[in-house]
Amino acid sequence: MNNQLLIKEKLQAKLENIQTKSDGSPITDLQLDKTLAAEIEQLTTELERVNPNLNPLLYATSLLEGAWLLQYSTAREIRSLASLPLGLKLGKVYQVIDVVNKLFFNLAKVKHPLGLVSGYVKVTASFEPAKEDLEPLQNKRINVYFDKRYLSIEKLVGINTPKLNPFKVVSANNPTSRTATLDITYLDETLRIGRGGDGSLFILTKSDDLANFSSSI
Repeated sequence: MNNQLLIKEKLQAKLENIQTKSDGSPITDLQLDKTLAAEIEQLTTELERVNPNLNPLLYATSLLEGAWLLQYSTAREIRSLASLPLGLKLGKVYQVIDVVNKLFFNLAKVKHPLGLVSGYVKVTASFEPAKEDLEPLQNKRINVYFDKRYLSIEKLVGINTPKLNPFKVVSANNPTSRTATLDITYLDETLRIGRGGDGSLFILTKSDDLANFSSSI
């Protein structure tokens, strides 16, 4: 087994171990002790060093396409989802990418533990390869422009609610003094690692769960 696969297996095993009680929702560093969070960061850094696709925006766009499930993050916006109002609990969080049209959306499933309500929050966005002075070719950084935020209730006490899907659509917030960016620091057929402009970490795995949403970007 080569070094890349060995590190990847170690990282995935550690993530799977801590997600046994998460019900599919992403884990954040605030939910872990500092030693375990540091171990995940170390394994992630080691895996980034052996990235098989150093120029994903040039040579691996086909790998980016499709739905990705968020497994772990240190981002503030993901941390904040851990404490939702009205007793709601975060479920799975996805990112679905349309490479050809340079569009994507983030989708966070939410539900009440007693089954009273279930729904999702969806944020749509566009992106473009960032052109860096030192790296004139499209390399690994994208500029992100958020568009709309959709709040949807899919079911109330087990009954479908199409009129509430969505019940509210508002403009999404973009940073006021900078352009949001994301560096794709590792990419293969099943795993993607990204670093936000503020240094936040995102680890995602390829998913086949969102067939109904993939056509709605």
